[in-house]
Amino acid sequence: MNNDLDPAQDLSDQLLELLRAAPDGLGEYELIQQLKQRRSSHIPHLPLSDRLVLFRTHFLLFNALYVLRDRLHARQAALLQISPLNIRLLPYQAGTAALGEHDPLRDYYLDMRQLRETDEQDVARLLASFWTRMQGGEERQAALALFELEQSRSLDLATIKQRYRQLVSLHHPDRGGSTERLQTINHAMEILQRYYR
Repeated sequence: MNNDLDPAQDLSDQLLELLRAAPDGLGEYELIQQLKQRRSSHIPHLPLSDRLVLFRTHFLLFNALYVLRDRLHARQAALLQISPLNIRLLPYQAGTAALGEHDPLRDYYLDMRQLRETDEQDVARLLASFWTRMQGGEERQAALALFELEQSRSLDLATIKQRYRQLVSLHHPDRGGSTERLQTINHAMEILQRYYR
């Protein structure tokens, strides 16, 4: 590891290597777990069940992803699609306007004050705000997105339950998953059961 690099640059190099090995992309959680397996020194190696640790890990990952996206775009090397459910390298396409438009998420994750100044109470407010939005008209769409399912006429409760069992198995704390993530999955399942009885 080259210690002359700044942490975001070094972490973005590690992410580039992982994403090149996964042409279909990886979810945020998968990337975090792979970085932990590699003993990356740029993310906290603490349980993600702690809300503040979860926030800081998420923030550092997305900071490095936006650094990487900007770097790849400047070199016209690739496009980096960033979403918590799927982070993926795509071939570079000249004239893509996505990076030319104002992106408030990019601004947020590249502002390291957000990391330094966010405390446990702020994280609790962010989570409460997320759940409030989910309880409104967006709740079913957010739950389906979490389950990586698309709304269609053929979607039924049996398919949703099957996906739920897969996610619980993948993210259960006994298997190295996060209690917070499992609670989010359970809450999403409660929402979907209301819509797909």
